[in-house]
Amino acid sequence: MTASSPTSSGIKGFVEQRLLLGQPLTSELAAILLVYFVQGILGLARLAVSFFLKDDLGLTPAEVAALSGIATLPWTIKPVFGLLSDGLPIFGYRRRPYLILSGLLGAGAWLALATVVQTGWAAIAAITLSSLSVAVSDVIVDSLVVERARGESLGNAGTLQSLAWGTSAVGGVLTAYLGGALLQHISTRAVFGITATFPLIVSLVAVLIIEDPVDSPSWAVVGNQVKQLWQAVRQRAIWMPALFLFLWQATPTADAAFFFFTTNDLGFQPEFLGRVRLVTSLAALLGIWVFQRFLRTVPFRTIFAWSTVLSSLLGMSMLLLVTHANRNLGIGDEWFSLGDSLVLTVMGEIAFMPVLVLSARLCPPGVEATLFALLMSVVNLAGLLSHELGAVLTHWLSVTETNFDNLWELVLITNLTTLLPLPLLFLLPNTSSQGVSDRSEEHAESLPPADTPMGSTSLFSTHVTEHPVTVGDRE
Repeated sequence: MTASSPTSSGIKGFVEQRLLLGQPLTSELAAILLVYFVQGILGLARLAVSFFLKDDLGLTPAEVAALSGIATLPWTIKPVFGLLSDGLPIFGYRRRPYLILSGLLGAGAWLALATVVQTGWAAIAAITLSSLSVAVSDVIVDSLVVERARGESLGNAGTLQSLAWGTSAVGGVLTAYLGGALLQHISTRAVFGITATFPLIVSLVAVLIIEDPVDSPSWAVVGNQVKQLWQAVRQRAIWMPALFLFLWQATPTADAAFFFFTTNDLGFQPEFLGRVRLVTSLAALLGIWVFQRFLRTVPFRTIFAWSTVLSSLLGMSMLLLVTHANRNLGIGDEWFSLGDSLVLTVMGEIAFMPVLVLSARLCPPGVEATLFALLMSVVNLAGLLSHELGAVLTHWLSVTETNFDNLWELVLITNLTTLLPLPLLFLLPNTSSQGVSDRSEEHAESLPPADTPMGSTSLFSTHVTEHPVTVGDRE
């Protein structure tokens, strides 16, 4: 017994120092990280959802784009979930019961997709419920991380948030390829059935969360938070950048139509699409590294200006694929798509990292978490509008599941419209992310990897949102 203790202690010490960045290994920490891991691993069903809507239910590109926007709704009201959790404890607890319920809701939604869903509206209802499940668990686990992070020493500031982000990223990378590979051998409903098991992990580990019971609802605290939030959003220094971020993300996207093109016209198979998702997942990490390593001292206005222009120009390369001109250049469709997705994903992450840093910097003391969630909700609401505008354009240009004659116009319009917010760059502060407070960095590091670039139409690129939406061919 005693002989095994040094080995056990050595392994535990290695895990704490090397893998957990100095954080002590506890059952609660394991539970928190498992929730983030599940958020990442739910990407397993992302491609299955796309093929289910397209092939099993026979929806058109415009219908998929419109319905996909609806599924983002839970992410536009995230602050509401935080206020409910703070003000309305269940059986005396503010965190654990909400995690349990969110896991059960997610499992039920995926199980419905695997069995009884037969129509487009029923599918989007189930997908929206699964999105609600992840949004609620994300709010709850983020609040746990913020509470635990307050007790960190100065030298460890931000490590818990980094662990959370990294764990979610690992889950996403692990399932990026696997989601496509599974579809080569089993049905979409079978993938949904497998996915339904993962939210149950959230419900199971919720009992490991250490939480003191409260005697009664804390509506006074919620009322004070709402008052502080209203005072904050009235400040020009906050609503002006928020307005820019909304307009920057609200321009139309063509990702639904492009997914139909790549599968129906180019004949890309699920396994190859899984490979592309893996490439874009790794490219996203590369883009974040480039920003952290080289661009932290560059002013926000400069990064937004150049990344928007470059992404728009690079997005025009999709015209070569849509018109099959790449074949005349001797570049195969698959290689062209891989290269384009990689480059545009890196650009997208470089563009979105300042969004996280800027949003965190705008949050005044006392209302940081709620205001940050509100600002991210603004970005997500813009993403919803982006999908709906894309659906209108797709229908207007008569792009269908078999007719892609006007897809080049859709690609051209969506890329050009990304340039529209540039005259409003003055709404942003002309400062860089260098020198941000520890609190800001913690908020920025706590989020999972963002989706890829703004308005471009690479295989897995569209407007960014705070959290990957399990609809469409997005990474």
